[in-house]
Amino acid sequence: MWVRGGIAALAAAAVASGCASPGGREVRPAAGPQPLQAPPARALDSYATALRAAHAARVAAARHWSLARVPLTAPPPPARKPRITARKGFEVQDQEELDLPPVFTTIPTNQRVVFLTIDDGSEKDPAFLRMMSDLKVPYTAFLTNKEIKDDYGYFRTMQREGHTVNNHTLTHPYLPGLSYEEQKHEICGMQAVMKKQFGRAPTVFRPPFGNYDRDTLVAAKSCGIKYAPIWDEEVYVDHWEYREDDQDLHPGDIVLTHFRGRDEWKGTMVDDMRRFLNMVTAKGYAVARLEDYL
Repeated sequence: MWVRGGIAALAAAAVASGCASPGGREVRPAAGPQPLQAPPARALDSYATALRAAHAARVAAARHWSLARVPLTAPPPPARKPRITARKGFEVQDQEELDLPPVFTTIPTNQRVVFLTIDDGSEKDPAFLRMMSDLKVPYTAFLTNKEIKDDYGYFRTMQREGHTVNNHTLTHPYLPGLSYEEQKHEICGMQAVMKKQFGRAPTVFRPPFGNYDRDTLVAAKSCGIKYAPIWDEEVYVDHWEYREDDQDLHPGDIVLTHFRGRDEWKGTMVDDMRRFLNMVTAKGYAVARLEDYL
C-alpha cells in the first residue's frame, strides 16, 4: 500500500506540472510564479522500483527471521521536536531551576511509534546485528564499560549501521548509594570512554536500574548530559512487563530490553527481538529512532 501511495503522490505532481497542449505545441506560461517541473518518467520509474525493492527486502527479512508480520515503517522524524520534560512524580528538587536532565518514560507524540532501547552490553550476539540490519529496525544502546570493554568493535559495528550508543555508567552501580563525586566519576568517566571508542560523548544517559537522585542529575548535567530516559515497558524472551495499570503500549513509549543470551535467559537476543517485534507490529506500532525525537 505504501508503495502505491508513494507512486501516486509523485504521479499527481507530474500531472499538476504539465506544460504542453494536446497538439504538442508549447504553451507559454503566464507571467508570475512558474509551476514546478515534473520529474522525468525515468525518475518516477526508478523511485517506484526502489520502493518495491525495499519493501520486498523487508518482507524477505521478516520471513527469514520467522516474524509473524512485516515490521511497520516509522514515519519521518518530526520537523519540530517535542518538548521533553520530567515525568510527573519523577522530578528531583530544583529540577526546573537548575535545568536538570529530565527523567521520562514516554515521548510526547500522537504517532503510533515506540522506541527500542537495549541496556548494558553483556551479550554480543552477531545474529542480533544481522537481524536488525536486515529488518532496518532502529534501536538505542545504553552501554556500561564493564560489559563492553572486551569487544568495543561489536558496538562500533552497530553504530556504523546507524544505531545510537549512549551512556549507562562505567560499572552499573546503584547510583543513589554513591557520593556526588562517585556518581560524577561513573557518568563522566563513561563519557570519556564513549568519546574515545565511538567518537562522541553522548547527551543521553540512562541511570542503572532506573534509579537516581538529585546528585545523579546534577552530575549528569555537569558531564554534558541533556536527557535521562528510562522506560515504560520491558520485554524479555518469555514475557513483557508494564509500568502502567492498563498493561498496554501507548504512542511514544520507550521499551527496555537487555543484551542477554541463553546463559541468563531462556533464549537468544534474536528470540527476544522476535517477541518484541511481533507484539508491536500486531498492535499497529512502528519502531522509531529515539534520538530523532530529542
